[in-house]
Amino acid sequence: HIIWICDLKTCRPNNADLVLPSRAPRKHVLPFIEGMNGVPHRGKVLTVDNMNPNVKRVEYAVRGPIVQRAVQIEKELKEGVKKPFTEVIKANIGDAHAMGQKPITFLRQVLALCSYPELLNDNKFPEDAKNRAQRILQACGGHSIGAYSASQGIECIRQDVSRYIEKRDGGIPSNPDNIFLSAGASDAITTMLKLQVSGEGRNRTGVMIPIPQYPLYSAALADLGGIQINYYLDEDRCWALDVTELRRAVTAARQHCNPRVLCIINPGNPTGQVQSRQCIEDVIRFAKEEHLFLMADEVYQDNVYAEGCKFHSFKKVLFEMGPEYSSTVEMASFHSTSKCYMGECGFRGGYMEVINLDPEVKAQLIKLVSVRLCPPVTGQALLDLVVNPPQPDEPSYTTFIKERTAVLAALAEKARLTEEVFNTVPGIRCNPVQGAMYTFPCITLPQKAISQAKEKGLAPDMFYCMKLLEEMGICLVPGSGFGQREGTHHFRMTILPPTEKLKIMLDKIREFHQKFTQEFS
Repeated sequence: HIIWICDLKTCRPNNADLVLPSRAPRKHVLPFIEGMNGVPHRGKVLTVDNMNPNVKRVEYAVRGPIVQRAVQIEKELKEGVKKPFTEVIKANIGDAHAMGQKPITFLRQVLALCSYPELLNDNKFPEDAKNRAQRILQACGGHSIGAYSASQGIECIRQDVSRYIEKRDGGIPSNPDNIFLSAGASDAITTMLKLQVSGEGRNRTGVMIPIPQYPLYSAALADLGGIQINYYLDEDRCWALDVTELRRAVTAARQHCNPRVLCIINPGNPTGQVQSRQCIEDVIRFAKEEHLFLMADEVYQDNVYAEGCKFHSFKKVLFEMGPEYSSTVEMASFHSTSKCYMGECGFRGGYMEVINLDPEVKAQLIKLVSVRLCPPVTGQALLDLVVNPPQPDEPSYTTFIKERTAVLAALAEKARLTEEVFNTVPGIRCNPVQGAMYTFPCITLPQKAISQAKEKGLAPDMFYCMKLLEEMGICLVPGSGFGQREGTHHFRMTILPPTEKLKIMLDKIREFHQKFTQEFS
């Protein structure tokens, strides 16, 4: 090895930054140069080799390599780089307002009043919006949403959440002490998984998640060192959940871990299915028999479009099955302000309700959320408006209902349109989008494309989605990022873009798929 030794007075004149001879390889020089304080240079304290290995295992497809490349392409377009398209359409994530959905007037009016209380003197705001804002502000420290709240959330908002749940579930009681407000549903889900994961080796906690799944679950389990137990939804039956498959998965998992948690996403993400009441009853019986903690992700509960489909909350079904189940099955259910008709992703509002939680565990949960001080108070305020919207005798009611109905009706129309168009394309098969705000079609890829993808070290549907982005400017997420049965290929696409832009996007995907198939046949 050649070691370059330089005169520090020459290399560092006037204590300027160290300048090495142009031919000196830094990896050989730096270990031999002492800093000004006489301490040898030893490289970074934190490196990718010594960092938490669990973090390196975390993957989150909806903001993964495809999205990173989409951001680069957007910058290239701004810099004048010529592309076959003029904009990138990001259909990778359920971000309604980013896709052009307008905020609900009443929600933003109250948030504006809470943020700048002097507006309470402005006669442009309706009285019910002012009343809501004053009630929220009176519950905040110093009458300001800039103050911390209680760690579990503002008490009057938790009371409103309980009343909302009781009304939704036909009068089944809900205790505000069992409500935990959160920074979106994701924060609460991660917190609950953190409580659950423990043990070593074959005693390590196993968590059952649906495949395809929302990658929050796999990412959180990788971070926490939990064991992911896959159970597969039945694509041929519109992504139905089959208890026989749950039994297969839990039996196989007991050979290498301790299954303790069963996660359900209803309506489904990325698959858009809505579970029947009978299916929910079967799942609850299974959880009781197998002594599993139920986690019910119900953030799309207002997003149900298909005829004959209806949202049933797990809690409602649990209690209607009687005390044998309602007094024993442990469960947490989750809701969010980010989806449904609101689409207020950036405010990070949500809640978790816990059922039959051991009191000592609940005390630990309270301690855990206390470490984070409190959820965003603006998100809590927004959640309060979602669970306590304008009533028929209030001035904002008519506008609120009109806007809410229009958003959900447009989503239902776009769900129908998406299924209809995709099923006209040879090589694309799309199940009905019964609910939520995504489609997860199955795509048939030529063997030549699959082979070329493998040569590049890419999953075949990642290869497909990357070419779609480069050639058409459409950003989708490959199905491999959500999990899928071996040998199948999918992509997830949100149905949120405005109808006219959605039509353009669907036509472009149809054109691309036909061209892709011809190119690799």
